[in-house]
Parts: sequence; C-alpha cells; structure tokens
Amino acid sequence: MTDTTSGTGPGKAAGGAGALDFLRKHVREYGILIALVVIMAFFQIATGGILLKPVNLTNLILQNSYIVIMAIGMLLVIVAGHIDLSVGSVMGFVGAVAAVMIVNWGIPWPIAGILCLGVGAVIGMAQGFWVAYFRIPSFIVTLAGMLVFKGLTLALLAGQSVGPFPPAFRLIASGFIADPFGLDGFNLLSLLIGVAVAAGLLALAVRARRQHEAAGVEDEPFALFAAKNGLIFAALVWMSFLMADFRGLPNVFIVMALLIAVYSFLTSKTTIGRRIYAVGGNEKAAMLSGINAPRLTFLTFANMGLLAGLAGIVFAARLNTATPKAGLGFELDVIAAVFIGGASMSGGVGTVIGAVVGAFIMGVMNNGMSILGIGIDWQQCIKGLVLLAAVIFDVMNKKRG
Repeated sequence: MTDTTSGTGPGKAAGGAGALDFLRKHVREYGILIALVVIMAFFQIATGGILLKPVNLTNLILQNSYIVIMAIGMLLVIVAGHIDLSVGSVMGFVGAVAAVMIVNWGIPWPIAGILCLGVGAVIGMAQGFWVAYFRIPSFIVTLAGMLVFKGLTLALLAGQSVGPFPPAFRLIASGFIADPFGLDGFNLLSLLIGVAVAAGLLALAVRARRQHEAAGVEDEPFALFAAKNGLIFAALVWMSFLMADFRGLPNVFIVMALLIAVYSFLTSKTTIGRRIYAVGGNEKAAMLSGINAPRLTFLTFANMGLLAGLAGIVFAARLNTATPKAGLGFELDVIAAVFIGGASMSGGVGTVIGAVVGAFIMGVMNNGMSILGIGIDWQQCIKGLVLLAAVIFDVMNKKRG
C-alpha cells in the first residue's frame, strides 16, 4: 500500500516540493478555487462583513441561479469546441412564452413549465442541427439566433411586460425549503441538507482517491487533498448554518445542486461525457475512432436550449413578470463564467464545478461592487479585464505546458 501521508508514492516528490510541483501542474484547477476565496475575502473585508451575511448570501444564490444553470449547459458546448451566443435571448423568449401561457391563456403553471422546457430544447435542436450537420460555424448560427429570439420576444409581449404570475409559480425562484421540525427562527432541515451534501462530496472525493491509488494513478499529495476537501466541507456546512439561521435554503438552490450533481456525473463518469471531451480535443481523431461527432454536437446544443429554457422559467419567476429586455447581455456573463472557470477556448477542457465556481466569481464581483457603490460602468470594465486575464492565463498555461 502507498503511504499517502508521506507524499513519496509513485510519481511523487517528497514533502513540500511535491506539493508545489503538483500545484504547478494543476494550476488551472486550484487557481479558480483560490481566486474565489481571495475575492470573497476581499469583498467581505471591503464591505464590512456585509457580503457573507445570511440575507446577502441568499440574494447571491438567487441572483446567480440562472447564470449557473446556463453555465452548466454552456460548458458542454464549449468543451465540444463551439459557442452559443443566443442563450440570453432564448432565456428571455422562454420566459415570455411562460408568461403568455400562464397569465394570458390560463394554462396551469406545471404544464406550462414542461412545455417551456420543450420550447427551449427545440430551439437548441434547431440551432444544433445547422452547426452539427451543415458545419455552419456556431458563432454565426447562434448570433442569428440571438437576434431572432430578441425580436420574437418583443413581438410575443407586444413590447410590454406581462405578469404577475401565480404565487405557486413564484416559489420556484423565491421560495424556501419548509422546515418540518418547527424550530423558531432556525431551519434545521436546511442545515441537515447542507451537512449531508458536504459529507457526500467528501465521501465521493475519498472514494475517488482510493480508486486512483488502487490503479496507481494518484499523484495529489495527501496534505493538499485534505486541505482542499476539508475547506470545501467546512465552507458548505458554515454557509448552510448561516442560511438556516435566516430563512433556510432557497428552492432554486436544490435545483442547482441536482444539476451540478447530474452533469458532474455525466461529464466524468459516462461514455457520452468522455466522448464530448474527445470531440472537443480533436474532432477528426474522435471520428476516426468511431465517435459520432455530429450527433454529440447536436445533443450539446439541444441540452443548452433546455437549460436556457429552465433559466428563463427561474428568471421570470424571480421577477414575477416577463419583460422584453429579459436576458439582455446574460450570454456574456455565462460565457465569461465558463472561461474563468477553467474551460479552454479550443475545446476539450473544463469541468462543471469549474464553470459553477466561475459563475460565482462573477456573481461575488457583481454583488460586492454593487454593495461598495461602484457604478455599472466600472463594473463592466472590471469584469471585462477579469475575463481577459482568464483567457491570457489559459493561453500562457498551454504554451508553458
């Protein structure tokens, strides 16, 4: 058995040198986690502790839920070597469809929600069809889609906002998990869910490490492994406690957690996930090995449309209305989140967790700068510079590798 505590197993240097060497080789993975911690610490100090107050943590999750949902879908598109510029417009259009169905036509919201998810998926299929089977660049197809669905949203809403939605529909984005324990001022169920999620992630990490050790491919020093996963466990439990002391976990947080779990499993443990990475890394080689690259490309765009539809429902439920300008510029935040989270411009590289962390980096920056009273003009400049720095880092990291 390899002594994982000594750092002297196969392929490892001893002591701190091994840890530093490992960090240099995995700077992309660890860099975004360190960046998130540093940015949160900076704004926590700069805002006088406001950033991590329970009410602001809740707002942070609610404000970034639709960005996180779309970033998960965008990750697969970018990993496959493409891009989707239409997600913001598709999100706004699906929200408008939901408003017309529920408010104007009186369709029950569960049925309307399912139909809206179908609309998003069909839109993704339509765009993916041209990209996958006619080899039209995704930039052009989705740029056209962005313009088309902006226009259709204006036409569908007749240039006016439509709302309000039924209270039950609004609970999708503004509701909180009910606590059956009935404690006064404390949501015990939310804390238990947070502890269970943190413990589950820790157990999965330990299991994966043991499997790697058994296969002889584990090279992460135990000290780094323990520090990283211990920090994640403590952060999740602490944040769950803070939110349980306020109103509990939002409903949309559960939706996000399920999506993260499902797509993390899909990308890392399934054949289709590995094939998407293969197509993005080298499409010709993937096709020569028997992978149906056009079909996978089609599916990634269909999935992107589905998740954009879900984000549209969440956004409309949070605003309690559908507006012609819904989703304006959201595609930029989604794409930036994926690249900041470690995805490569050339495809084949990126993780779901990285995309989610990237989304929260953008969210914390938006939230922190707003609390500090920084104008939207400077906010846009700073976000643009952060995105540029992430892309430059990716390019330099490739050259060094």
